[in-house]
Amino acid sequence: MSHFPVLKLPTHTDPRGSLTVLEGALPFAVVRSYWIYGADGQTRGGHRHRHTRQALVAVSGTVTVYMNDGVATDNVVLAHPGQCLLVEPKDWHTMTFGPGAVLLVMSSHPYDRSEYIDEPYA
Repeated sequence: MSHFPVLKLPTHTDPRGSLTVLEGALPFAVVRSYWIYGADGQTRGGHRHRHTRQALVAVSGTVTVYMNDGVATDNVVLAHPGQCLLVEPKDWHTMTFGPGAVLLVMSSHPYDRSEYIDEPYA
């Protein structure tokens, strides 16, 4: 079990496919959303935030997220679109993308470069 919270999102499956619902599942209001793709084998991120909370969902493929909150570290593997990793402002994180992976990121604040902390924990 990870030190970092991974939500199991409500998913409804029938013979026509699966539908995963975010409504009411996140502990913050989503102000900004974006997705990262075409990053096969690449590592992105490498920062933490002053205020922004994030929710990460690998909607396709596998993304391994290295997490470090200054106390604990873990590699969280997101390999199912029903999994959602919560990233708190204190969490240093990098994301490594498997082949064809698409990562959806939902943020509690709009983009502001001055909000990023680029220095990892010692």
